[in-house]
Amino acid sequence: MNRMIVVVLTGASLTVLGTGACATKAFVRQQVSQVSQASDAKIGEVQKQVETSQMDITQLKTAQAGSDQRLAQLSDTAREALDRAQQAGKLAQGKFVDEVVLSDDSVHFPFNSAALSKEAQKALDDFVSKLKQDNKNVYIEVQGFTDSTGDAQYDLQLGEARALAVQRYLNVSDGVPLHRMNAISYGKEKPIADNSSRDGRAKNRRVGLVVLS
Repeated sequence: MNRMIVVVLTGASLTVLGTGACATKAFVRQQVSQVSQASDAKIGEVQKQVETSQMDITQLKTAQAGSDQRLAQLSDTAREALDRAQQAGKLAQGKFVDEVVLSDDSVHFPFNSAALSKEAQKALDDFVSKLKQDNKNVYIEVQGFTDSTGDAQYDLQLGEARALAVQRYLNVSDGVPLHRMNAISYGKEKPIADNSSRDGRAKNRRVGLVVLS
Protein backbone atom coordinates (compact mmCIF):
# COMPACT_ATOMS: atom_id res chain seq x y z
CA MET A 1 0.00 0.00 0.00
CA ASN A 2 2.80 2.38 0.92
CA ARG A 3 4.64 1.61 -2.35
CA MET A 4 1.65 2.57 -4.42
CA ILE A 5 1.38 5.91 -2.67
CA VAL A 6 5.02 6.56 -3.29
CA VAL A 7 4.63 5.75 -6.94
CA VAL A 8 1.63 8.00 -7.27
CA LEU A 9 3.41 10.87 -5.56
CA THR A 10 6.48 10.38 -7.73
CA GLY A 11 4.36 10.51 -10.85
CA ALA A 12 2.67 13.66 -9.68
CA SER A 13 6.04 15.20 -8.96
CA LEU A 14 7.27 14.37 -12.46
CA THR A 15 4.13 15.91 -13.95
CA VAL A 16 4.70 19.14 -12.05
CA LEU A 17 8.36 19.21 -13.02
CA GLY A 18 7.50 18.60 -16.66
CA THR A 19 4.97 21.44 -16.62
CA GLY A 20 7.51 23.75 -15.02
CA ALA A 21 10.11 22.87 -17.63
CA CYS A 22 7.66 23.63 -20.44
CA ALA A 23 6.77 26.96 -18.82
CA THR A 24 10.44 27.86 -18.52
CA LYS A 25 11.09 27.08 -22.21
CA ALA A 26 8.08 29.13 -23.26
CA PHE A 27 9.28 32.05 -21.17
CA VAL A 28 12.76 31.82 -22.65
CA ARG A 29 11.34 31.67 -26.18
CA GLN A 30 9.21 34.73 -25.44
CA GLN A 31 12.19 36.67 -24.12
CA VAL A 32 14.34 35.63 -27.06
CA SER A 33 11.57 36.67 -29.44
CA GLN A 34 11.23 40.08 -27.79
CA VAL A 35 14.97 40.64 -27.88
CA SER A 36 15.06 39.55 -31.52
CA GLN A 37 12.23 41.92 -32.45
CA ALA A 38 13.90 44.80 -30.63
CA SER A 39 17.18 43.97 -32.36
CA ASP A 40 15.50 43.80 -35.77
CA ALA A 41 13.82 47.15 -35.11
CA LYS A 42 17.16 48.70 -34.12
CA ILE A 43 18.87 47.27 -37.18
CA GLY A 44 16.06 48.62 -39.35
CA GLU A 45 16.44 52.06 -37.79
CA VAL A 46 20.18 52.03 -38.35
CA GLN A 47 19.68 50.95 -41.96
CA LYS A 48 17.26 53.84 -42.51
CA GLN A 49 19.78 56.25 -41.02
CA VAL A 50 22.50 54.86 -43.27
CA GLU A 51 20.24 55.15 -46.33
CA THR A 52 19.32 58.72 -45.37
CA SER A 53 22.99 59.60 -44.93
CA GLN A 54 23.81 58.06 -48.29
CA MET A 55 21.01 60.10 -49.91
CA ASP A 56 22.31 63.26 -48.23
CA ILE A 57 25.84 62.53 -49.45
CA THR A 58 24.55 61.89 -52.97
CA GLN A 59 22.60 65.15 -52.94
CA LEU A 60 25.62 67.05 -51.65
CA LYS A 61 27.82 65.53 -54.36
CA THR A 62 25.24 66.43 -57.00
CA ALA A 63 24.95 69.98 -55.69
CA GLN A 64 28.73 70.29 -55.53
CA ALA A 65 29.08 68.98 -59.07
CA GLY A 66 26.52 71.52 -60.26
CA SER A 67 28.31 74.30 -58.38
CA ASP A 68 31.69 73.24 -59.79
CA GLN A 69 30.25 73.18 -63.30
CA ARG A 70 28.75 76.64 -62.87
CA LEU A 71 31.97 78.01 -61.44
CA ALA A 72 33.86 76.58 -64.41
CA GLN A 73 31.60 78.58 -66.72
CA LEU A 74 32.15 81.89 -64.93
CA SER A 75 34.07 84.69 -66.53
CA ASP A 76 37.46 85.51 -65.07
CA THR A 77 36.12 88.70 -63.52
CA ALA A 78 33.17 86.94 -61.87
CA ARG A 79 35.45 84.29 -60.40
CA GLU A 80 37.82 86.99 -59.14
CA ALA A 81 34.87 88.86 -57.60
CA LEU A 82 33.83 85.71 -55.76
CA ASP A 83 37.37 85.25 -54.43
CA ARG A 84 37.57 88.88 -53.27
CA ALA A 85 34.21 88.72 -51.52
CA GLN A 86 35.10 85.46 -49.76
CA GLN A 87 38.43 86.82 -48.58
CA ALA A 88 36.71 89.96 -47.29
CA GLY A 89 34.13 87.85 -45.44
CA LYS A 90 31.24 89.49 -47.27
CA LEU A 91 29.33 86.30 -48.11
CA ALA A 92 27.03 84.13 -46.01
CA GLN A 93 27.20 81.13 -48.32
CA GLY A 94 30.04 81.91 -50.71
CA LYS A 95 27.92 81.30 -53.79
CA PHE A 96 27.83 82.83 -57.22
CA VAL A 97 24.30 83.97 -58.06
CA ASP A 98 24.37 85.94 -61.29
CA GLU A 99 26.48 88.03 -63.61
CA VAL A 100 25.01 90.95 -65.51
CA VAL A 101 27.03 92.86 -68.09
CA LEU A 102 25.77 96.32 -68.91
CA SER A 103 27.49 97.27 -72.12
CA ASP A 104 27.31 100.39 -74.21
CA ASP A 105 24.11 99.11 -75.85
CA SER A 106 22.10 99.31 -72.60
CA VAL A 107 24.05 101.58 -70.27
CA HIS A 108 25.22 103.96 -73.00
CA PHE A 109 28.50 105.17 -71.58
CA PRO A 110 29.64 107.77 -74.05
CA PHE A 111 33.26 107.81 -75.13
CA ASN A 112 35.51 109.12 -72.34
CA SER A 113 32.53 109.56 -69.97
CA ALA A 114 31.08 108.02 -66.81
CA ALA A 115 27.68 109.68 -67.08
CA LEU A 116 24.61 107.44 -66.81
CA SER A 117 21.92 107.91 -69.41
CA LYS A 118 18.19 107.52 -68.76
CA GLU A 119 18.37 104.14 -70.46
CA ALA A 120 21.19 103.13 -68.14
CA GLN A 121 19.22 104.18 -65.09
CA LYS A 122 16.21 102.21 -66.30
CA ALA A 123 18.38 99.12 -66.81
CA LEU A 124 19.71 99.45 -63.25
CA ASP A 125 16.21 99.96 -61.83
CA ASP A 126 15.07 96.74 -63.56
CA PHE A 127 18.12 94.94 -62.23
CA VAL A 128 17.38 95.91 -58.61
CA SER A 129 13.66 95.20 -59.02
CA LYS A 130 14.42 91.62 -59.99
CA LEU A 131 16.71 91.18 -56.98
CA LYS A 132 13.99 92.45 -54.64
CA GLN A 133 11.40 90.11 -56.19
CA ASP A 134 13.71 87.17 -55.58
CA ASN A 135 14.22 88.33 -51.95
CA LYS A 136 17.93 87.75 -52.23
CA ASN A 137 20.21 89.19 -49.57
CA VAL A 138 23.10 89.59 -51.96
CA TYR A 139 26.47 91.24 -52.32
CA ILE A 140 27.23 93.07 -55.56
CA GLU A 141 30.61 93.83 -57.07
CA VAL A 142 30.38 96.65 -59.61
CA GLN A 143 33.17 96.36 -62.19
CA GLY A 144 34.11 99.24 -64.50
CA PHE A 145 35.77 98.74 -67.89
CA THR A 146 37.00 100.88 -70.79
CA ASP A 147 38.11 100.38 -74.34
CA SER A 148 41.81 100.43 -75.18
CA THR A 149 41.95 103.98 -76.50
CA GLY A 150 43.49 105.83 -73.56
CA ASP A 151 46.50 105.55 -71.31
CA ALA A 152 46.44 102.55 -68.95
CA GLN A 153 46.39 104.68 -65.77
CA TYR A 154 43.73 106.99 -67.14
CA ASP A 155 41.60 104.02 -68.21
CA LEU A 156 41.79 102.62 -64.68
CA GLN A 157 40.49 105.93 -63.35
CA LEU A 158 37.74 106.09 -65.99
CA GLY A 159 36.68 102.51 -65.26
CA GLU A 160 36.52 103.34 -61.56
CA ALA A 161 34.44 106.44 -62.26
CA ARG A 162 31.94 104.33 -64.22
CA ALA A 163 31.75 101.70 -61.48
CA LEU A 164 31.29 104.37 -58.79
CA ALA A 165 28.58 106.08 -60.85
CA VAL A 166 26.63 102.83 -60.99
CA GLN A 167 27.23 102.11 -57.30
CA ARG A 168 26.07 105.59 -56.36
CA TYR A 169 22.90 105.27 -58.42
CA LEU A 170 22.09 101.85 -56.95
CA ASN A 171 22.45 103.29 -53.46
CA VAL A 172 20.71 106.66 -53.85
CA SER A 173 17.95 105.74 -56.31
CA ASP A 174 17.35 102.05 -55.63
CA GLY A 175 18.24 101.80 -51.94
CA VAL A 176 20.97 99.19 -52.20
CA PRO A 177 23.10 99.53 -49.01
CA LEU A 178 26.67 100.62 -49.61
CA HIS A 179 28.03 97.85 -47.39
CA ARG A 180 26.44 95.32 -49.78
CA MET A 181 28.45 96.65 -52.73
CA ASN A 182 32.01 97.12 -53.87
CA ALA A 183 33.32 99.08 -56.87
CA ILE A 184 36.44 98.07 -58.76
CA SER A 185 38.07 99.06 -62.04
CA TYR A 186 39.73 96.82 -64.60
CA GLY A 187 40.39 99.67 -67.01
CA LYS A 188 41.22 98.34 -70.46
CA GLU A 189 41.91 94.83 -69.14
CA LYS A 190 39.53 91.93 -69.79
CA PRO A 191 38.00 93.12 -73.08
CA ILE A 192 34.97 91.18 -74.31
CA ALA A 193 35.23 92.41 -77.90
CA ASP A 194 37.86 93.41 -80.44
CA ASN A 195 39.11 96.93 -79.75
CA SER A 196 40.12 97.38 -83.38
CA SER A 197 36.49 98.04 -84.38
CA ARG A 198 34.13 100.80 -83.32
CA ASP A 199 31.45 98.33 -82.23
CA GLY A 200 34.02 96.31 -80.28
CA ARG A 201 35.23 99.38 -78.40
CA ALA A 202 31.64 100.30 -77.57
CA LYS A 203 31.03 96.86 -76.05
CA ASN A 204 34.19 97.14 -73.97
CA ARG A 205 32.99 100.44 -72.43
CA ARG A 206 30.87 98.61 -69.92
CA VAL A 207 30.01 97.91 -66.32
CA GLY A 208 29.70 94.38 -64.95
CA LEU A 209 27.50 93.54 -61.98
CA VAL A 210 28.50 90.31 -60.24
CA VAL A 211 25.85 89.14 -57.79
CA LEU A 212 26.98 86.91 -54.91
CA SER A 213 25.42 85.52 -51.74
